[in-house]
Amino acid sequence: MVKADGYGHGAPAVARAALDAGAAWLAVALVEEGEALRRAGIEAPVLLLSEPPPEAMAAMSAARLTPTLYTRGGVAAAAATATERSPMGAHIKVDTGMHRVGADATDLVALARAVTGAPSLRLDGLWTHLAVADDPAQRSFTTEQLTRFDAAHSSLVRAGLGAGLVRHAANSAGALAFPTARYDMVRCGIAIYGHPPGPAFTGTADLRPAMALKASVSLVRTLEAGERLSYGRRYAVGARGSVATVPLGYADGVPRRLSEVGGEVLIRGRRRPIAGTVTMDQILVDCGPGSDVAVGDEAVFLGRQGMEEITAEEWADRLQTISYEILCGIGQRVPRVLRDDPA
Repeated sequence: MVKADGYGHGAPAVARAALDAGAAWLAVALVEEGEALRRAGIEAPVLLLSEPPPEAMAAMSAARLTPTLYTRGGVAAAAATATERSPMGAHIKVDTGMHRVGADATDLVALARAVTGAPSLRLDGLWTHLAVADDPAQRSFTTEQLTRFDAAHSSLVRAGLGAGLVRHAANSAGALAFPTARYDMVRCGIAIYGHPPGPAFTGTADLRPAMALKASVSLVRTLEAGERLSYGRRYAVGARGSVATVPLGYADGVPRRLSEVGGEVLIRGRRRPIAGTVTMDQILVDCGPGSDVAVGDEAVFLGRQGMEEITAEEWADRLQTISYEILCGIGQRVPRVLRDDPA
């Protein structure tokens, strides 16, 4: 899964790393994301996870992307764009309980016949999406989804349409917790970026975050006790000491509410509180009395420094969200610096 710019990590770099490590396919949500991979020189098969609108079908075909189809209109639009000389492979998504997108099981055979009946299309795959594979308390529902998926595939086999289809159902949680969900292919997402797909998976696999979010201290000043900081003047300095300015803000993916829920950064190996409202481009950090923090010091928002570490899961817990949202929120203007070593 390299959608959402590789979950905020940079899709082309992630795609190359995944392919080098043995991935056979890539997957994105939008035609534009697939086009970006092609412009980056990536030639591997790319699956679109949602059915493109009719007006995007020509661009999809030109970029040699594999569509997911689940409506009669989508099949017709894809067939009109592709050519008989070079039939376009397609996957059908069947809804087994997520109820977001996907064909109804009762319409699956007819939809598959529409695909195989179009000379310009080729039916290559069948898939579904697991809604609660990350929740042990709802394990029975995931099992039911897999049973429904097997039944859907069996209906295609009985109709003479199921031979040779690539089947896939497992997201990260499904791949880790439900071996029977792995079928012919798995769609690993958050786990390949080093994050558990849910709290129940913490410590169950050797997952190490691929991303660190860092900046450098741009200014340090000494303020007296009682001085109030940033927009709204909501934060008061407790004692005379140093306050550092760091040039990352909510436009870069540092949530504005982080300062209200105890958000911290690491500077010189110590946790230090974000002081006052996170602004669009900068934050303030209360470094306290006698601080030796200086301009140019590294400030770690996400990642490790010395013996301390701040994770996307910590931010997510504080903000009552999930690590996916934190990672995908890292702004486009933040430079992505690639490293081959895990340090």
